[in-house]
Amino acid sequence: MNWKRMIFFVGLGIAALAMIGLTSDPACAQQRRERVKEGAPAKADIGENALKVYVPPGDLDEYYAFLSGGHSGQLYVFGLPSMRHIRTIPVFTPYPATGYGYDDESKKMLGGLTWGDTHHPGLSETKGEYDGRWLFINDNAHGRVARIDLRDFKTKQIFGPIPNLAGNHASVYLTWNTEYLFGATRFSIPIPKGTAADVKDYKEKYKGVISAIAVDPKDGTMSLGWQIVMPPWNYDVADAGKLVSGDWWFVTTYNTEAEFIDGKPLEITASQRDKDYIIAVNWKGVEGEIKKGNFTEIDGAKVFDPVKTPGFVFAVPCAKSPHGVDVSPDGKWFIGNGKLSPTVSIFSFEKLQKAIQEKNFAQHDMGIPVVKFEAVTEADIPVGLGPLHTVFDDKGFAYTSLFVESAVAKWQWGGGGREWKMVDKIPIQYNIGHIASCEGDTVSPKGKWVFALNKLSKGTHLPVGPDQPESGQLIDISGPKMKLIAQAFPEPEPHYAQIIKTDKIKNVIEVYAKAENKNPNAVWDPKDAKVVREGNTVKVWMTQIRSSLMPNVVRCNEGDKVIMHVTNIEEMRDELHGFGICGYDINGVPSPGETLSYEFIADKPGVWPYYCTNFCSALHQEMQGYLIVNPKK
Repeated sequence: MNWKRMIFFVGLGIAALAMIGLTSDPACAQQRRERVKEGAPAKADIGENALKVYVPPGDLDEYYAFLSGGHSGQLYVFGLPSMRHIRTIPVFTPYPATGYGYDDESKKMLGGLTWGDTHHPGLSETKGEYDGRWLFINDNAHGRVARIDLRDFKTKQIFGPIPNLAGNHASVYLTWNTEYLFGATRFSIPIPKGTAADVKDYKEKYKGVISAIAVDPKDGTMSLGWQIVMPPWNYDVADAGKLVSGDWWFVTTYNTEAEFIDGKPLEITASQRDKDYIIAVNWKGVEGEIKKGNFTEIDGAKVFDPVKTPGFVFAVPCAKSPHGVDVSPDGKWFIGNGKLSPTVSIFSFEKLQKAIQEKNFAQHDMGIPVVKFEAVTEADIPVGLGPLHTVFDDKGFAYTSLFVESAVAKWQWGGGGREWKMVDKIPIQYNIGHIASCEGDTVSPKGKWVFALNKLSKGTHLPVGPDQPESGQLIDISGPKMKLIAQAFPEPEPHYAQIIKTDKIKNVIEVYAKAENKNPNAVWDPKDAKVVREGNTVKVWMTQIRSSLMPNVVRCNEGDKVIMHVTNIEEMRDELHGFGICGYDINGVPSPGETLSYEFIADKPGVWPYYCTNFCSALHQEMQGYLIVNPKK
């Protein structure tokens, strides 16, 4: 690294520390609060702005916002513009509040793992518009993806761990008709998984992998489509093309130096080059090659090699260590956000196609053709320090999150006689990461709001100890100047969000119809509730209805296997009944019309009460029974 670059990075680090404000000095905390107030509304505007986000009791929000829950492994549902946290959707982590991860079915989905690291929710799309059917989310820690059915807001499938892939951070990013969702490795490893090789052989023996997970168009079921083996670079964040670029997929990289040195931090080895890459993948073309049989099977996956079969995967140089790549609503442009650069780069999809056709390559890097930067670049816009992500509105403007500067930049979309230029900037609290706008990932953004998902929140809430909640801030973008309107505190870290109009999520189930319950162990009348012994197994068919659990006595012997099938037979919405057994790790909340099953060993002799854990009626306390476990003789 030369001295000029070293000075730049030292200066950038000092700026970052100044922005983050690592000191706990009260005066500095006050300065942080004052800085946030710079972007807050004037006193004269407070009442007007408050009315913009006020949703009176009984009224409903205009948008759903789905926020990832980071290392909690969950998803959060917020209403916009009220910023109310409506519910948590458990995905990769057991959640006692709803009994998720305690019944047999959800336990099986979790596969013995008790946590995940959710980053990027993705709503299903039809022709580039959110269709309100499914919501997908990745698990960066264990290489999994999950599907939530938006008819009942429940996790219905967890797919993975995906073979050959470690840390699917660049996931999930769906094609514009939900043919595939893609995931790429954050951590290159030797493949197949389980292969050991020392990091001294990193460049030769470690590989990156891009995975295409196929989505059944009828029911959303996920299956492994195919994979692309890539150089051992780190793959960060992605976006799928749309309209004219609908057959393409884009993902950012860092550590294109392809080095991992024992005892030397990656932040040093991965910061030697002036530029890293955005990888452009012609996924439709790769799909065609896979159908022709042009793949190698590795650990059960169909793996395509773009070096052996060129013409489908290309590298576009982008400012050092790009984080987000974002495709414009018309699909004609893709934006690189180099987090160690003060600019965003606008790349032309049309120019990319021309450069590929004319083989206008600067070089080949580890076998991947690198198009010339100047051949595909349309504009560089100076937005500020630490650009990470860009989203769009319906008025021809884009909004970029600035991590180091702790701000949101608004810039004018060029083309058609318009100039590419900065128009506005607003400070936020604190160190913004991802950013979301209303349907801003679709072909027709709705504008109106930008949701800033901030990494830190110092000084803007009551002290709660060393574990601080993250900050989410709502910015009004309906006028020429951005206005900071409201703040909430999602917990823990919300990496990313997608925001959808509420009228696109239709036919939400609030009571499961009896005819839709296909569980063969469902019992619909308390008279049919029963206990049956089969050898050393005790089977129970139980009903829940205000205000009784039937049967209300279950007798078994120490060491017996107990299998309980519990059906909530209510026919009214919001009549949830919990089910918990004292002394045993059994917990559940069957929804009206739902059957949940629990299998366990009765290894604790004695009398163990079971009861409804979810308040349901005036006689909730009376809703109980006893598990009697007779000791061994």
